[in-house]
This record gives sequence, C-alpha cells and structure tokens, in this order.
Amino acid sequence: MKLYYSPGACSIATRISLHDAGIPAEYEQVDLKAKVTERGDDYLAINPAGAVPMLVLDDGQAVTENVAILTLIAERAPKLGIDGPLGQIRLIEMLSYLSTELHAAFKPYFHATSEDEKEKAAEAVGVRLNLLASKFGDPYLLGSHFTVVDAYFFAMLRWAREFGIDLPTPFPAYFDRLSDRSAVRQSLLEEGLASPLIAA
Repeated sequence: MKLYYSPGACSIATRISLHDAGIPAEYEQVDLKAKVTERGDDYLAINPAGAVPMLVLDDGQAVTENVAILTLIAERAPKLGIDGPLGQIRLIEMLSYLSTELHAAFKPYFHATSEDEKEKAAEAVGVRLNLLASKFGDPYLLGSHFTVVDAYFFAMLRWAREFGIDLPTPFPAYFDRLSDRSAVRQSLLEEGLASPLIAA
C-alpha cells in the first residue's frame, strides 16, 4: 500500500490506523498548495481531486476520502471496527458525521478568511464537539475500544487545540489517552509534528 499525505492533515488518521493495524505501507508527502509530491510528481495527474489522503492498494487501485479509506482499513483489521449486526453502519455513521459536520466546520481556518468568519467557525466546531461529548462512548468515541473513528477524531481535536478552541469534557483526558498510543506517537514523529499537549 501507499499513502499520499500532508503533515498534520486529516490523512494522519489513515497513517495512525495503518500503524495501529500493523499494515505496512509506503508514505509519500504532498505539497497541497503546489500539488506536487515529494518526488516531484504532479499530484493532480495522480489524483485529479488534489486532496489527501489517497491510499493506493497493492493491486494498484486507489481509494480516496477518509470515510471510504478508514472503512476499508477497519474491514482489513476488524479490531479497528465495531462488532454487531449494525457495527459497520455505526462506524460509517460516525465517520460521516466527523467528515461532513466537524471536519467541514474547520474549513475557515485553512483558508484566508476574516476573524469574524473564524469566530463563527469556532462556534460551529464547539457545537459539534458538544454534541459528540454528549454521545461519548467511554473510554473511546464508540465505546470500549479504539477504532478508526478515534484516529480521525484525533486529527480534529489536534486542530482544535492548535486553533485555541476549548475541548469540552471528556475530550481533554480522551485526547491525552490517544496521544499516548504508540501508533499516534509514531505517526506524529514520522510527520515531524510536535507531540500534542493538553494545557492544565
């Protein structure tokens, strides 16, 4: 497998999940502004959407979009999924919410916008974090064990801390638990990112 990624982007969820699953992969960094890979290839020729993550499977097929990629990893590593007759549905349900609601709410922070728009974005992120807090499974987002959902959510909690958005209870302690996972520490190290710390 090969993952196209950008440091600190949502693609870190795929890297964390691959490491946690013990699935070997090659990693190639993408400059999302220039649309060029670290090897100098035109990324738009590889992925016309120009976004990360993109996971290229061993047979050459490519999969894009976090919901699809993380669902695929959970299928190949069931320990990162949810058991039960509606297990995969619940997984996709939460991944979809994270993608379409929470991830989308951060967009003003990644584009040139006014402070007023960023304040509105912070409010939108806060509303969605509070909703997730009210549904928190404990000790992980969907219950008793770590899943690909937690890997994706970690990326967004990291953004929230970076942008000065307060995390509602129980997410500061949850974020610390995720940060202590070996797959998370390895992923941050490989992407040249500082270990995330929660302020006391």
